[in-house]
Amino acid sequence: MPDPATIERWKATRQDELDAEAVYRALAAAQRDPERSGLLRRIADDERRHADHWETLLREAGVDPGPSLPGQRARILCKLAGDFGDTVVVPIMRDREARSTEAYLDESGEFASDEERHALALAALVGDVRGEPIGRALARLQRGRAAGGNALRAAVLGVNDGLVSNASLVMGVAGAGVASKDILLTGIAGLVAGAFSMAMGEWISVQSSRELSVRELEVEREHIATEAETERAELALVYEQKGLHPREAGQVAERLMADPATALDTHAREELGIDPDELGGSAWVAAGTSFVLFVVGAIVPIIPFAFLSGNAAVGLALALSGLGLFGIGAAITLLTGRGVLFSGLRQLAFGATAFVFTYAIGVLFGTAVG
Repeated sequence: MPDPATIERWKATRQDELDAEAVYRALAAAQRDPERSGLLRRIADDERRHADHWETLLREAGVDPGPSLPGQRARILCKLAGDFGDTVVVPIMRDREARSTEAYLDESGEFASDEERHALALAALVGDVRGEPIGRALARLQRGRAAGGNALRAAVLGVNDGLVSNASLVMGVAGAGVASKDILLTGIAGLVAGAFSMAMGEWISVQSSRELSVRELEVEREHIATEAETERAELALVYEQKGLHPREAGQVAERLMADPATALDTHAREELGIDPDELGGSAWVAAGTSFVLFVVGAIVPIIPFAFLSGNAAVGLALALSGLGLFGIGAAITLLTGRGVLFSGLRQLAFGATAFVFTYAIGVLFGTAVG
């Protein structure tokens, strides 16, 4: 008669096999490629055979193995399998196969060979690159939360928008043959209007993001209070994908969930990607920064018209604008790692296209009106 510790180990191993079977079948159902689907179904069949083995041992020992149902963690993974299978769930299952303890439980070594074969098959499916973090996938699945911008995007958008929009405006009125002082006035008006528009848009964007984050935190706080077990399972998945053994991940999640404040802070950072102390930063700072950056870009094409007139002012405005666009493209490479010449010329080409079109429209309408 096996001792109680062995019985509990058999139960836990059987449940692990049932969980794995359910997840693999969900992954197979989500596949569009018949070959990949068939591979996952065959792995699921192996897991069912393993589960039947441990169930037989339990029944022979006079122990009721219980229902053949997946656990809560497996049910969460099954929900994720449809949308994020290859990028989230397959890597998790690959890690599960790699650290499976069945080699120590099955005396024949057959199960260990199965798990090794499963691990190789899953590695072939996804390679060695870890997919999307589980927390991000959970957040997208539950909340539909879109990713926010970053400092690089805001800086490039502000300066580039100011430069391209105002230079295009200046080229348009210059093509119509408007006097230099009128071009200068038009450029200043475009600068002021565009800067305020940019600042307002950024304020609305950041403020809306902050309000969304506050709402998400409220929803998460409610879930922690009413669905603690589900939230604990989700948090365990996060730490499991960070490299912890499922048992250790479960213990860490349980300790963190013991305190509601700590649980909310941890879920916010790990699952939702929200820093509760910052909530995306200040909307006023973002608006002010966008205003200044737009002005920096928009002032470049109108400077020549303050000192020159005619073709000389237009030519210098084009030269300064082109130099500014190339500089923006080159500056981006400090963070993106792309070639300076390629990025600078690409930015210049886009801007030059806008300048040519607006100048041509100005000439066309200026001639028609004249």
